[in-house]
Amino acid sequence: MFDQGSKDRPLYIISVAAELVNMHPQTLRLYERRGLVTPKRQGKNRLYSQHDIERLMDIHRLTQELGINLAGVERIIRLQNELDHLKAQKEAELHEIKNRIDQLEQIKRAREDEIEDIRQKLHDQIEGDSGLQDLGPAGGANQQPGRSWNANRPEGGGEPPARRSQ
Repeated sequence: MFDQGSKDRPLYIISVAAELVNMHPQTLRLYERRGLVTPKRQGKNRLYSQHDIERLMDIHRLTQELGINLAGVERIIRLQNELDHLKAQKEAELHEIKNRIDQLEQIKRAREDEIEDIRQKLHDQIEGDSGLQDLGPAGGANQQPGRSWNANRPEGGGEPPARRSQ
């Protein structure tokens, strides 16, 4: 199967192209003057691509099988070209939208990972805090491990509540 690049490569001189599409070379020249096909030029020679051959076959089908005149064929081809252009434009927009969706999904996954990390840290912190409270009154529920009562107090002094004079 041909890709679009190879379909546009000029391959056939006018006599070969006319034979491929079962038309007279003069008919191909007329179609070129009307803008229905645009063969490439190499010096004075017209070179038709596979795309041109397919276009000529479409023109032949429209005129011979469907009875459409050349003015109608011109209009159909112009509309087909507009449709192809719009299709390519919409495909490009769709590709851009898909890329943006992929980017947003990556951002969403990163944010979800960040949220999960925060949840885990909070869970670990809550578990750590609840472990301190399990020490009971003898260990001092408000006392952090390795710190004295005085160091825990905001004013920096005083005695634990059991020893404080009233």
